[in-house]
Amino acid sequence: MYTIGVDLGGTNIKAALVDEQGGILQEASRSTNLPRPAEAVCDDIADLCRQLMAGHEVAGVGIGCPGTVDDADGMVLYSNNLDWSNFAMGPYLKERLGLPVRLANDANAAALGEALAGCAKGADSAVIITLGTGVGGGVVLGGKLLTGYTGAAAEPGHMVVNDAPDAPLCTCGRRGCLEAYASATALIRMTKDAMAAHPESALWKLADLDTVTGRTAFDGRDAGDAAAAAVVAEYTHWLAVGIANLVNIFFPQVVGLSGGVANQGEALLAPLRAQVEPMVFGSAFARKKTTLTTCTLGYRAGVIGAGLLAQR
Repeated sequence: MYTIGVDLGGTNIKAALVDEQGGILQEASRSTNLPRPAEAVCDDIADLCRQLMAGHEVAGVGIGCPGTVDDADGMVLYSNNLDWSNFAMGPYLKERLGLPVRLANDANAAALGEALAGCAKGADSAVIITLGTGVGGGVVLGGKLLTGYTGAAAEPGHMVVNDAPDAPLCTCGRRGCLEAYASATALIRMTKDAMAAHPESALWKLADLDTVTGRTAFDGRDAGDAAAAAVVAEYTHWLAVGIANLVNIFFPQVVGLSGGVANQGEALLAPLRAQVEPMVFGSAFARKKTTLTTCTLGYRAGVIGAGLLAQR
């Protein structure tokens, strides 16, 4: 059985023909070209799907869409990135393609891809955390996405980890969210703050305030710079707090990290594991322990997960 997975982003629309194991047979993409009406974007999605359907028997289409979606009704309830609200995306595309259409939040679709065909393949449960501009993620239990009553479940970035009045402000308007500490954006902010406070730091040899990236602090730490090491230590601490909280709620078999910061690999994972384990309830007596690892599917996680969603 083949299905089509679509990863709808604010910049590009990516689509792929996906088999039952999550393998990709063909891919197609085009620019989202925002701003424009939702119907125009969906007409482009339909065109991409028809390209991929040619010569193949396709059972359905799955779409990962930014924002809050209701899969049961095929509705995009709200997407800030796309400037859509209450749009019947599923019915619109079903009418044009003659195929069942499933919807998921884009981060949830990527999480499903990693759970079924990536870093958590074969596991019975997984929490996937994306460390990018924000902190996103998804929870997969028994091969199914946990979407909650409203369809908006699994927003790990907006779990408060520090409720101090001077905690950093999150984009959601609250203070102390995990996103304000563990996103790549937060890491860049902390690195800049350290540079401003330490003009003698070797960080200034790696970047100026306009060119700092999520790698800068790690590179500085590896070069032996004390200010950089302090940034990495603080970042790792707050990320560990967030991961431990999620483990204590779900006790998943696998926690997978994706996004640019996760590309640090064991340089990030090793200290994280050391900090997370003692924060996990009952860890000293546990016979089974959560595996903390990095994701493996890269930018294809979204289309693979959306395609597999359409098969479930």
